[in-house]
Amino acid sequence: MDGLAVKRDGTYLDGTFGRGGHARGVLQRLGPQGRLLVMDKDPDAIAVAMQMAGGDARLAWHRGSFAELAQWDQADAGLDGVLLDLGVSSPQLDVAERGFSFGKDGPLDMRMDCDSGESAAQWLQQASEKEIADVLWTYGEERQSRRIARAIVAQRASEPLLRTAQLAALIAAVLPRGNAKTHPATRSFQAIRIHINRELTDLEVGLDAALARLKPGGRLAVIAFHSLEDRIVKQFMSRHAKAPPANRRMPEVTGFVPALRLLGGAQKAGAAELAANPRARSAVLRVAEKLPVQAMEVAA
Repeated sequence: MDGLAVKRDGTYLDGTFGRGGHARGVLQRLGPQGRLLVMDKDPDAIAVAMQMAGGDARLAWHRGSFAELAQWDQADAGLDGVLLDLGVSSPQLDVAERGFSFGKDGPLDMRMDCDSGESAAQWLQQASEKEIADVLWTYGEERQSRRIARAIVAQRASEPLLRTAQLAALIAAVLPRGNAKTHPATRSFQAIRIHINRELTDLEVGLDAALARLKPGGRLAVIAFHSLEDRIVKQFMSRHAKAPPANRRMPEVTGFVPALRLLGGAQKAGAAELAANPRARSAVLRVAEKLPVQAMEVAA
């Protein structure tokens, strides 16, 4: 909320509504003329948003990825702030039927929008061993990606992987836990989920769209939960805030005009928040402010 610096008459977009925690925080700070636009892929999240909108005319909702925010006509007039809370939500993790958690047995689904696209089970049944290994390595940084992919392909030849407990047990058998504190399937589940939901692609598109729709002085606040997301956010903000480093082997580049101003660096949860919400332990918040358009000097 501090990062967004909510103005009473401003227009804000929460691109990852979830169950409305951040949305309620924004609404508490908005006046009667303020406006809050919310988006989410998840039909369960949108059901909550619709209920909130029924009792608050300041709120409008749209079911879809925040990557589509530039196509939503409600955002055409410009935004005073955009908030993105990336990754899977707590309700999605806690409901076994959604298939996100290796700790709860359920259908191996993992789709944030359960009405479109292929499920994790469908993808694992037809993807090649190389494709599975590449996904586990690229999106989960899983060093044993090839061993796991080989085991998945061997398993599906005799029995399809349809349940989260099946997949978790298979990975655990390939990678004994030893002294590790985290479950052996942690990285693989993360990687498959990111791939199924196109999370990093949506993030790259969504950041560009957010910058395009922000008004001068508008704030972009992004919460990431793992290094892949945070790296994209950090590089995006830096690219639009700082001139590229000089290269003495290349002609000097002139005319760089920053579009963003960084507001501090990476912010993490303090002890009090971690005590109340342990899932915040890996959260990283970055905030930037859109700068006014500056006329570039033209050499005579």
